[in-house]
Amino acid sequence: MDNGTVAVVGAGPGGLAAAMLLAGGGYRVTVYEKQPQAGGRTSRLELGPFRFDKGPTFLMMPHLLEELFAAVDRSLHDYVELIELDPLYRLQFGELHFEPSRDPARTRELIERHFPGNGAGYLRFMRDEEAKFRRVSPLLQRPFASPRDYIARDVFAALPRLHATDTVYGRLSRYFTDERLKYAFTFQAKYLGMSPWECPGTFTMLSYLEHRYGLFHPIGGVNRVCEAMAQVVGEYGGEVRTATPVRRVLVRDGRACGVELEGGERVAADHVVLNADFATAMNELFEPGQLRKYTPERLAAKKYSCSTCMLYLGLDMEVDMPHHTILFAEDYRRNVEEMMRGRRLSDDPSIYVHNPGRTDPTLAPPGQTALYALMPVPNLEAEIDWREEGERVRARMLARLEREPGLRGLASRIVREAMITPLGWRDDHGVYRGATFNLAHSLDQMMMLRPHNRFQEAANCWLVGGGTHPGSGLPTIFESARISVRLLMEQDRRAARRAGAARRSAASGPHGKGAV
Repeated sequence: MDNGTVAVVGAGPGGLAAAMLLAGGGYRVTVYEKQPQAGGRTSRLELGPFRFDKGPTFLMMPHLLEELFAAVDRSLHDYVELIELDPLYRLQFGELHFEPSRDPARTRELIERHFPGNGAGYLRFMRDEEAKFRRVSPLLQRPFASPRDYIARDVFAALPRLHATDTVYGRLSRYFTDERLKYAFTFQAKYLGMSPWECPGTFTMLSYLEHRYGLFHPIGGVNRVCEAMAQVVGEYGGEVRTATPVRRVLVRDGRACGVELEGGERVAADHVVLNADFATAMNELFEPGQLRKYTPERLAAKKYSCSTCMLYLGLDMEVDMPHHTILFAEDYRRNVEEMMRGRRLSDDPSIYVHNPGRTDPTLAPPGQTALYALMPVPNLEAEIDWREEGERVRARMLARLEREPGLRGLASRIVREAMITPLGWRDDHGVYRGATFNLAHSLDQMMMLRPHNRFQEAANCWLVGGGTHPGSGLPTIFESARISVRLLMEQDRRAARRAGAARRSAASGPHGKGAV
């Protein structure tokens, strides 16, 4: 079966998911990735014998991935071994360590022990969010391209549950009285690169989903999922070409018709799927003046997420810490406001520590550790000179890590190291303004107001990834791929039916008795 050719720009999780679905659906697919390995921000970083996930470090809702693989007659579990994490993570507020799990009874007991009187609020939160998720999830599985898309039964059913005019923090304040417990259920707004005091209340779903469906670690890292999808693309005759940057999306008569590679080669395609960072793609992959809606000025006026400073540390020591730990700032609200509103570095940062060797022995040699530390920081809209500040931030992160009993003496045990600052995200990874989590999820950048899956500026061009509907985060990125592929295939099927009807009409002649 040959349904035509597709060029996919970018081998991130959205591009690879789309490529896998299209290749399995009979399209001839080629994925072009400028980095030397597939995965984009979800790729693997190797430092000698140490292996790290460059970006995302856990899988949530693995049933979505299982459905993607099943759609092309494959089983995810033939390619990736998943380990469920229990507890989900350790949340540290000074001396208090809170380690929730997806066992409601156990988590309620922990909450009552650490935050007396809040256990009933937790159960009420989980009950209310379950009802909310049932209503809202259909909206994450279909496109929003025009006001007509809001006039549907599922939209009207979901609207009262969206809580879009409230904030994540405001919603959690209805369930919990202890500030630390509110933070334990609001920090997930950082997955969207936003402050819980500004992020729409819709996204309290994120903490619910963790507690309801759990967190999973793929042996080898989350990057293994991208490698598995690339493998399936190859099994269906597709190709993933790494170290092959795309210079331009070719557009003729208002339609995307292929890509021009950095070396000058032009490749024709019936469709182009864009998985590159959204704003970077708009600025760099189209001829100047070609786009009307996404001009450089309009892109600059949009709202973007925060950024991150990343430390990848190969240590000649074992680390006695959980798989995931979040070290909350002493004054978490001040920390977030300094970063998001003040656009400055906080003297009291929060830091996420990933210690996957606790679960997975394949990432470092015996007796050693591949440790990953992430500090949320302002994106490049802030007036911070990262060429000077980078080393100071590194020292601040190491100093904070060394306060942990399991990490004392850390700095003297580093044998391999890499760091990515917002400048590195922009210059080395093509991330606009270093905004690691893409476009912000503010009310004016959600659903129909987010870039559409069917690209408005050029026919036969489709968007996938965090910069389109339904948004950033791996589960929604996978949904973006499903939505865009479904739209692409439906368009081709309609075109094929019209062409078939035209041929039959031509064959029947003007009087319906056949051509003479």
